[in-house]
Formats: sequence, C-alpha cells, structure tokens
Amino acid sequence: MSVSEQLFARAQQLIPGGVNSPVRAFRSVGGAPFFVKSAHGATLVTADDRELIDFVCTWGPAIHGHNHPRIRAAIAAALENGTSFGTPNPYEVEMAELIVRFFPSIQKVRMCNSGTEATMSAVRLARGFTGRDKIVKFSGCYHGHSDSLLIKAGSGALTHGYPDSAGVPAAFAQETIVLPFNDPSALDAAFAANPGRIAGVILEPYIGNVGFIRAEPGYLRQVRAACTANGAVLIFDEVMTGFRLARGGVQELEAIVPDLTCLGKIIGGGLPVGAFGGRADIMDRLAPLGPVYQAGTLSGNPLAMAAGIAALREIDEKDPYPRLEALGRRIRDAALAAARAKGLPARAPQCGSMLSVFFTADPVRDYDSAIASDAALFRRFFHACLAQGVYWPPSAFETAFLSTAHDGAAVDRACEVLTKVIREL
Repeated sequence: MSVSEQLFARAQQLIPGGVNSPVRAFRSVGGAPFFVKSAHGATLVTADDRELIDFVCTWGPAIHGHNHPRIRAAIAAALENGTSFGTPNPYEVEMAELIVRFFPSIQKVRMCNSGTEATMSAVRLARGFTGRDKIVKFSGCYHGHSDSLLIKAGSGALTHGYPDSAGVPAAFAQETIVLPFNDPSALDAAFAANPGRIAGVILEPYIGNVGFIRAEPGYLRQVRAACTANGAVLIFDEVMTGFRLARGGVQELEAIVPDLTCLGKIIGGGLPVGAFGGRADIMDRLAPLGPVYQAGTLSGNPLAMAAGIAALREIDEKDPYPRLEALGRRIRDAALAAARAKGLPARAPQCGSMLSVFFTADPVRDYDSAIASDAALFRRFFHACLAQGVYWPPSAFETAFLSTAHDGAAVDRACEVLTKVIREL
C-alpha cells in the first residue's frame, strides 16, 4: 500500500470522506486521491515522492506557482511580529489600497476569511441596502456554501450530483431565483415576475465552477442594464477571476462596473482569505457604520495580508497576463489538435490562465451544455494524464489553472502528455 493510500485510509476514519473539501476525494473520476507533502513552481511532490505537473494551482491562488520566494519571505517577515492581533494592522490598509487601485468599481472594501464569507456577506449587504429579500443566481455558478447560494451550484456540489444541498431550508431556497447563464431574456423575465422584490444578482462573470465558461459578447452589459433598471445590486463573484485574468478581473476585460465585487484566492497568496467591496454608499451600510452586521476574528490576518500583498506586487511589477494568455493558448491548442487528429468531439474554452477540456461537439455556454459533455471519457483522460505525471482537475466540471511557473519545460511536457493521452483515448 502506498503512503497516500495509507494516509487516505487513516483520514477516512476521522474526516468525512477522508477529505476537507469534497472534490479532493476523486469521486467524480474514481480512485483514491494522492497526498502532497511539498510543492514548488509548477510541481507537486506527493507523499510517495512522485512529481506531478500541477494544473490545479490550489484551485486558483497560485498564479506565481507554488512556494514563491517573494511570498514565502513576506510571510516569514510578518511572522516575526506575531500571527494574529485581534486589532487593526498596517497590512490591512495596504491591501485595501491595492484592491481599490486595481478595481475602480471598489471604493471601499472589507476583508474576511474565505470566498464563501465574501459572497455570503455581499448578499446580506445587498438585501440590507435594498430592503428586499430575493436574490438571482445562475445555474452552475458556485458562490461558496452559504444557504442562500448553495442552490443549483457548481464545483463540488455539481461533481457529486447534489446541486441542491441537504440542510438548506426550503424557505431559504424560495428566496433564490436560479436562471440559465448567457440568457438575458431569462433575467428580464425574472425581474418582470418579481417587481421590486429582487435585492441583487450574483454571478461569476466568467464561470469557473462548472468547467470554464465565458460570458457571450454583450451578455454582462445586458445584466448590468437590467440591474440598473430594476434597482438591484449587481454582484460580481471574482474570487477566481480577480487578479487572475487581469489586474481588475473580468470587469476590466469587459468594461463593466458592478456594484459589489467578491474577491479571494490570489489576494491571500495561498493563505485563507476573502474580501468584498464596492460602492461606498452600499459598503457604508456595514457595521459599525450601518445596520448590516458582518465580523470575523481573523479577518485581515497579518500573515494572509502580507502574503497577498507580495502576490499583488509581483503582478503589478511583472504584468504576467500576456505570458499567461500565451501559455493558456498553447495548452488549449494542443488539446484541440489532438482531439481533431483522433476524431473526438472536444471543446476547450480558455481565457488567460483558465481553461477546461469538455468532450462534446456542442459549444459550452451554460450549465446544461456543460453537464451534457462526456464525463466518462473525461475520467479516462484524467487518469491517463495522472499516470503520465500531469495533474488535471479531478472532475469534468472544474477549471484548470496555469501559473507563470508553467513556462518552459513544464508546459512543453504538459502539451506532450495531453497530445498523447487524447490520441490514445
């Protein structure tokens, strides 16, 4: 029995499913997960000393690769002064200044501890600001596991076949309106059917939790216009896409101004973090200034802030986005060329350092078209890649991520493996 198998056997006795986040269990693709003891650059080192080229990147935060020296040094320096203070600290202010500078839609920002906290708090704030109860979300968009949003979700919820979680009261679900993505007429119909009752619309502007799906041209502009016309708060969940696809996220690429934005992942440099921010008049409804309560013992933790500041400074100074776009295209083109040579129907939506491989002939534009792809073929693809030393996300409905560390030999090898694997499917 391998070391990973031994660890998994022990974990299953103590941790539900043996994992602390469901998609790690490999249930979608079958088999037992491997355990990682270290990581550097684009490489994971398993508990059994296998080296794997990593296309999960801790599910998004590792835009600079693993164990980046600048981030590691920043954490070490902050650690000299303590791990947590329970008071305001200087790092929080610097982080807020960086976020506001990079995201023009954000006038004020509140730090928290996870993407789930960020989206949950943004929804509460939208309700408190408008005095309305209903929220619109979109099928396949995953906004964390708070009750109002774990309805027709993506990510692990979709992977395991339970898009509507047990434990969510029916009364909560009734306040959430679920619509298809990339369908502006559906949003217009929802507003018409609920006049003056919709507090906000929350979406991943580019979906990353049912595989990667881009908004179609003009769609986000139509969503913005519908929210404005109906007095609803537009919330962009850029926990994944913020700082990953551009300094200012998808809203920079699409020139859209949401009312609130949720952030996470990259702004923690690999440590737990979240943030939400937006218009000052909305944000000032938060306690202690206003009646909408939100708090967190470890919010603005100095270690997480120091790590995130280092990650953002690296982005600001080196502008990695043209390079990441080139790397993403190389991986995408290799996968599609191999599929064509094999005669397999495949789609590979990609933007910058985010992409997915769907085994389907049809365009993937929403939840329904994503789950219609061939998940059984994807399972074979995943395990064949893993056997060749390439770790692709362990679900047909997750997004692959690249980092600046994938340049050179790592991306060359990955292209070779994807080409070989797809041609042998």
